[in-house]
This record gives sequence, C-alpha cells and structure tokens, in this order.
Amino acid sequence: MSTTADAGLEFFGHVIDGEEVESLDGRRFATVNPWTQQQWAEVAEGSASDADRAIAAARRAFDEGPWPRMGRAERAAHIHRLADAMEQHAELLARLDSTDMGKPLAQAKHDVARSVWNFRFFADHQRDHVGEVLPMDSGHHSYTSYPPVGVVSAISPWNFPLMMATWKIAPAIAWGNTCVIKPAEDTPASVTQLGRLAIEAGLPAGVINVLNGYGVPAGAALTGDPRVDRVTFTGESGTGKLVMSSASQQLIPVSLELGGKGANIVFDDADLDNAVYWAVEAIFRNAGQICLAGSRLFVQAAIYDEFLARFREAAEALVIGDPFDPATQFSCLASEEHFTKVRSYIDSVEQDGGKILTGGLDPDGRWLVRPTILTDLPLDAKQYRQEIFGPVCVVNSFETEDEVVHLANDTRYGLNAMLFTENLSRAHRVSDRLRAGTVWVNCFFIRDLRAPFGGVGDSGVGREGGNFSREFFTEPKATVMQIERKPR
Repeated sequence: MSTTADAGLEFFGHVIDGEEVESLDGRRFATVNPWTQQQWAEVAEGSASDADRAIAAARRAFDEGPWPRMGRAERAAHIHRLADAMEQHAELLARLDSTDMGKPLAQAKHDVARSVWNFRFFADHQRDHVGEVLPMDSGHHSYTSYPPVGVVSAISPWNFPLMMATWKIAPAIAWGNTCVIKPAEDTPASVTQLGRLAIEAGLPAGVINVLNGYGVPAGAALTGDPRVDRVTFTGESGTGKLVMSSASQQLIPVSLELGGKGANIVFDDADLDNAVYWAVEAIFRNAGQICLAGSRLFVQAAIYDEFLARFREAAEALVIGDPFDPATQFSCLASEEHFTKVRSYIDSVEQDGGKILTGGLDPDGRWLVRPTILTDLPLDAKQYRQEIFGPVCVVNSFETEDEVVHLANDTRYGLNAMLFTENLSRAHRVSDRLRAGTVWVNCFFIRDLRAPFGGVGDSGVGREGGNFSREFFTEPKATVMQIERKPR
C-alpha cells in the first residue's frame, strides 16, 4: 500500500549508485511489525523506472568502474571491510530482521553471523581460487580462467531477509560482478541497511544496489532486462517459473532456489534424544518459515508412539512470545497475508481426515500459529502434499526402508531430506536413494559453503555454493596456446 511521508516513522530508501534515494515518483509503502501488527517504518516503493536506474548504475559500475578490474586480493579486502561493518552493526541488523518479520532476536543474531560469514567465505574463495592448466600432446596447452559475467539481478525472500540476500550478493560481487538486490517487500529493512553499510565500507558506487518494492513492477523489471547477465531468485515455486520465463526471453541464465516439502525419517535405531531435538528445529525454528523445513515426519512403527510423545512434549515446551524477549524461542508469522495462508491448512484438518495432536491457532488474535503436529492425514491431503511454510508437521509411521524411501520421494519437491539412524550402512544407502539436493544425517541446517545448495523438481534449478557459485557468477573461459612452432 502506498503512503504519504510521515516524519515520525523511520524511512528506508533505495540504495543506488552509492547513495540512498527516494523513488523517482516519491511513492512509499508501509512495513509492519507482525508481532505488534503496527506500521513501524516507510519504504521507497520502486517502479520500473527505479529498476531502470538501478540496473544502469550496476551496468556502469561494471563496464566503466574499478570493481571487475581489481586484483582479487584488493576486492577481497573491500568485502572483508563490509563484513567488519556488519559485525560492528550486528545488533542493529538483527533487530531490523526481528522487527520486520517477528523472528526471535536470538535467531536473528545467528542469521547475521551467518551473513557475515557468507561475505568472508566468498571473498577468500575467489581470492585463493586457481584455474586449471591442461597440458596437451599436440604442442599446445590450455588453461582456464573465470572472468565475471556482468550485472546480477538478485531477488531474496522474507524468511531470512539478510542471510539469503547475502548468499546471493556475496559470491556475485566476490567474483567481480555488480548487483541489484530486491529484498522482499515484507522485510526490506536489513538489506537496505546492508546497502548503507556498503557505502560506509567504501565499496565503489554501483557495486551493490538495493531496490525496494513489490514483485510487480520492481522485481519483474529486474528479470527480463537485456542489460542483466544473471538472475538469482529464492522464493515460491510458482513465482520461480515466472522469473525463469521472463529471463528466458533474453537468454539470461537463472539460479532458482524454490519451495520444499522436506522428509524427516526416523528409524527405530535412532538416538531419540538427538532425533527429537532436530525434528523440533527442523519444523518449528523460525516458526516453520524455512524452505528446508522437515514438514513431513516419518517414524518407524516400533518407536512411533514413544517418539511422538517426546516430540509433542518438546513442541509444547517451546517458549512463545515477543521476539525481543530473550526467553522467546518461537514467535509470530511474518505477515497477516502469510498467517491467513497457514491458517487455512489448520482450519481444514478435520474435514481432510486428520487430527491436531497439539498446537493450532493463537487464542489472542495474533498472527501466530502454535507449534502444530498433525496425525492421521491421508497421503493425498493438501497438508501432506503442499508447502505450508509454517510450523505445521504432518506425522506418519512406516514399516520398511523401501516403504519410507518411496514416501519421502513421493513429492514434486526435492530440496532436502533428513534421516536419523545409528546404522552407518543404512545412512549411506538411504541417503543415496533420496531425491533431494541436500540430505542431513542425524542433524539439520548444518552448512558447508563449499557444498552445492539447491533442489530438484519444483524445488529449483541449478546449484550455488563454492565452485558452483563460481560457475554461475562467472563465464568460464578456455585459452589454448601454441608451445611448439611446428605442432606435432
């Protein structure tokens, strides 16, 4: 919604070409604190014209500026200075995310630390990376190099506002590209603050540009512009298809990290204390607003009753409250719109054939769904098939390994899966059979930034992380040289 300027509210503009600016038409929109359900700030509402000037700034910075022409060590030093600035303002960045989306502050601080690490890792990764020399028998040899591609359009989601934005920005700029990032309209504050810190840290103008606004027109203008060389998007699968279609008109390569319906498999030989702990983390952390959430829980029949009792007890023990209360472990959903969506899955459980073991809606009218466990749902129920993106776990039992592998793979998504077992052979065997981009064994949400990250099916296209990010954000080049004047 558009607003008129209010001097009593904080303002977050666009960060374009090294300065924070209003929209060209002066339009603003409100950002709301989902815990208080009150507007707390105003944000510049980007138009296609604002997208145009952000892309132009990034294009100019790449084509004419120093960034892609710097030595790797110098570029890494710039990025580390930005990471230093983020650490100095870590409390502010965490509070902005907590205010914007209702994330418990302790979890937001964890996200800031991982955001800083994204920049430090990719700064060092590009600095220390080497190409390949390929000797040939014909009196020639070839070698590889990895020049930057140009301008990157990045569109990040609202569930991890800062962390997911830096996952895109960090490798893009580390490899010498310039970037336009559009954060989600529900959570623009921390990414705008990152743009401010980039200016403070002395990054050249136009290297990081922040465009605020809605998917249409602002986001759409970033995905099909011929001046853009790469598009990276994290969000809902249907939107990802639109992004891919738009980019394809200009043959722009895309990286899409989309929805998930992760399977969490607990075998009867699992360490139950460990499995219960991670099952809670996998579906109730961040109020279930995680694409990697373990929202389908399969427990082997021999331990089903015991595990379910422990899981329920742990879910009910989570401290629910104000995101800024240090004791809070679980809080509200990120927006009224998202609450309404998640609520629709709760309201129809009984008519769909299931039971609510625990959880359900908050009785005080907040945009909050309590940690919810559903049982007895048929395998074709929407709660079982569709991505709810909330703190709602559907639990089923299974008898055999073959059965649970089939159940886990019976989804159009394929982002991640988890399994819990103390049998080493089973761990390797089942991991190999699961159709997922990431499989966690006896843990969840642990990342090595060198590893590929992405999904199959409706969970996305491509991989990022380590060398996979290098491949996407560069144009790998082969140079072939003659060594002998008279080649054999």
